[in-house]
Amino acid sequence: MTTLLLEALTAAVGATHVLTDGDLAGWEQDWRKRYRGKALAVVRPGNTAEVAAVVRACAAHGASLVPQGGNTGLVGGSVPDSSGTQVLLSLSRLNRMRGLDAANLTLTVEAGCILQTVQETAEAAGLLFPLSLAAEGSCTIGGNLASNAGGTQVLRYGNARELCLGLEVVTAQGEVWDGLAGLRKDNTGYDLRDLYIGSEGTLGIITAATLKLYPAPAAVMTALATVPSMDQAVALLQLAQARLGPGLTGFEVMNGFSLGLVRKHFPQLRQPLPPSDWTVLLEQSDTEGEAHARALFEGLLEAALEAGTITDAAVAESLDQSHTMWHLRESIPLAQAEEGLNIKHDISLPVSSIPAFVAETDALLSARWPGLRLVNFGHLGDGNLHYNVQAPEGQEAAEFLRDHEHAVNAVVYDAVGAHGGSFSAEHGIGALKRDDLAQRKSPVALQLMRAVKQALDPAGLMNPGRML
Repeated sequence: MTTLLLEALTAAVGATHVLTDGDLAGWEQDWRKRYRGKALAVVRPGNTAEVAAVVRACAAHGASLVPQGGNTGLVGGSVPDSSGTQVLLSLSRLNRMRGLDAANLTLTVEAGCILQTVQETAEAAGLLFPLSLAAEGSCTIGGNLASNAGGTQVLRYGNARELCLGLEVVTAQGEVWDGLAGLRKDNTGYDLRDLYIGSEGTLGIITAATLKLYPAPAAVMTALATVPSMDQAVALLQLAQARLGPGLTGFEVMNGFSLGLVRKHFPQLRQPLPPSDWTVLLEQSDTEGEAHARALFEGLLEAALEAGTITDAAVAESLDQSHTMWHLRESIPLAQAEEGLNIKHDISLPVSSIPAFVAETDALLSARWPGLRLVNFGHLGDGNLHYNVQAPEGQEAAEFLRDHEHAVNAVVYDAVGAHGGSFSAEHGIGALKRDDLAQRKSPVALQLMRAVKQALDPAGLMNPGRML
């Protein structure tokens, strides 16, 4: 069977693009190096027809498929298991821009297009594609949509789901659904697009997408502000929303320890404000111009200082300074990696509940594991925190992860549930959180999800062992 399947795959995409030998670690190991599998073959189709042919070949031989974009995921959802029987379907060669419609404010791209390339294509046309995240130089649009990626501008523009008007999908049977029409209104039955977005490759293979664009802002202002508490960070968010309205496009929070790790491991990155318990990064996008944007921004910060909501602030005076501020925020995960393995959490809560959640959960964890270090940062504007746990100083990080990850997760997820939140905000479920989903998701919701999976992938060959 294996020989016949490899022959069929070679016929579909050519021998050059069916990889079975050599170093395949770039495909077989996830970005966090937590999961390492063994693929029967890495197959690299060059267009949608070839993807469909690969799916049909796998279906005919009963072989399961693992789709992969940029392999930047954080939940082990895009690498093969250790059986050596799964086909790793890399979409990296599907990297063409199919068309930009400026009047319709849409851009149609293939799934393997790098997010940064999509941003730059829109920018060259004087437009904006607002999805932005730390991995944008290597993550792909297909992966962004399959995981319903979030990022730093969800507050204004929404998750990847809200930025997609249509999809092209290869079904589990190897048929092609063309749903790429860039329509903002199409009330003709079930929304198939939303079934596939966020499905993590378990229902079909996204091969192309029609994305929503926006006019580029006339000016963008960035600032850092220190706040004495998480309560005051939420108060600053409310004040910024009231004064800036939809112009508020970014609102990130970072605790003192997270920026301390950046200071320790990347001392070359200048931090314009002194250390504080909490620091907020704000971004405003203005349609009128820099003078108008600066007046609004400085008025906001002055009001916050007078009210005692913030203790200090620094406004970027140039594009370079703005990039430096964002670089500080985006360097936190890298600094964590330098410090050692850690227990990552990607949680969402009602913004109003975040101060109480942080205070209560910090106390619970610190009482049970004295000396552990909390790396708390994320997208406060949309209620999404990366509430990560680093081992106590001097304790071996891998050992702490191995011995305590399950118990730490239980404390955090129980607290998230008690405050009406979700234990997976933007990273997805993958393999890492599959068991937690089974335990914590509503039984009715799980039943409906399994019914969808059975209807669209009855043979269970699409990314098995992920999500469900």
